[in-house]
Amino acid sequence: MPLDTSTYSLALLRVDGRRWNELRRLHAQIRIQAAADGSSYLEMGNTKVMCVLTGPSEPQQQQQGQRRGQATAGGGKDAAINVSIVVAGFASVDHKKRGRNDKRTQELELIIAKTFASVAHTHLFPHSSISLALHVLSADGSLLAALLNAATLALIDAGIPMSDYIAACTAGSTSSYAAADDSADPLLDLNTQEEQELPFITVATLGETDRVAVLNCESRVQVSRLEGMLAVAVDGCKEVKQLLDKAIKAKGAKMIREGAAEKSDAMAMDLDE
Repeated sequence: MPLDTSTYSLALLRVDGRRWNELRRLHAQIRIQAAADGSSYLEMGNTKVMCVLTGPSEPQQQQQGQRRGQATAGGGKDAAINVSIVVAGFASVDHKKRGRNDKRTQELELIIAKTFASVAHTHLFPHSSISLALHVLSADGSLLAALLNAATLALIDAGIPMSDYIAACTAGSTSSYAAADDSADPLLDLNTQEEQELPFITVATLGETDRVAVLNCESRVQVSRLEGMLAVAVDGCKEVKQLLDKAIKAKGAKMIREGAAEKSDAMAMDLDE
């Protein structure tokens, strides 16, 4: 961002000590389960999620697919992407047990399924299904963004072609909707405490471009603030993409050292960057 925040007043720091344009610590891993076709583990601050991918494989019965979020790109011939989300009872402070019919969970499943159905090259796997099982181990804000990032890593680990990465993060405003403060500053990567008090949006972009793949708003926000929040979120998505790319290259380099993969000329150039 153009604003210089090298000398920053402590009064302007957030609850967890971050500046307004700073991401929380992001830790990502792929291939965490050898038996799965693709798997990943992701931490965004204290939000921790795991994704296990199965497929492409023969589609399951239609009734089973309808229970969860499902989206199919290009009609019935292309592969269907099925998403299921399981939230652990200890994931949040309230220890609320979420059933499979929880509306909030179903909305997240549908958003994720439709997003990847539009980005993944499902036409290469006709009459098949790709199942994403997402497990929420800890929820501390930016849950949808973390789930999207974890699903991206699992798809890459499984070798399913995509147009580009889906990188996601949240952005909010320093003032609530009721305050009607048009001069409120934007915030990047909100935690649970901030999401409960402030308006926010979840944005996912395609790679390092400005093309928005997901824009989800679950709170009331003034239109005048939306442009600033969106700009901050897009910049945050670019940072997230670089961190995801770094984690994948680190895993690739480790596999080459261990002899699990052969090093080609093109791969050598990518890993050296």
